[in-house]
Amino acid sequence: MKENKLIRDIQPKSETLKLIQKYILNKYTITICLFLVWMIFFDKTSFLVINELNGEINKYEDQLQYYKTEYEKNDAFYKKLMNNKSEKEKYARENYFMKKPNEEIFILVVDSTKVAKK
Repeated sequence: MKENKLIRDIQPKSETLKLIQKYILNKYTITICLFLVWMIFFDKTSFLVINELNGEINKYEDQLQYYKTEYEKNDAFYKKLMNNKSEKEKYARENYFMKKPNEEIFILVVDSTKVAKK
């Protein structure tokens, strides 16, 4: 009777082992698993590399959008500057310290050491 019980306990384990051998330890299953591991981690075009490259592409697309908006702002400013003589004169006076004949320009410089103490 005891031997019969032992045999019944062993039989399900041997059936699971047979299933494991049949499906999991099959040479095709092992080959597919190894192939997937290789493609995900070790290949030149692995998932990790592609993910990193997609991150760089997103970063460069953001930069491109930023430069497009900056270009549009500068282009609008340039058109405004070239079409309006008073704007051109104002810009030259403010940024290049240009002056009219018989005119004096005073440039006021703030002492940074006195400002920092306050």
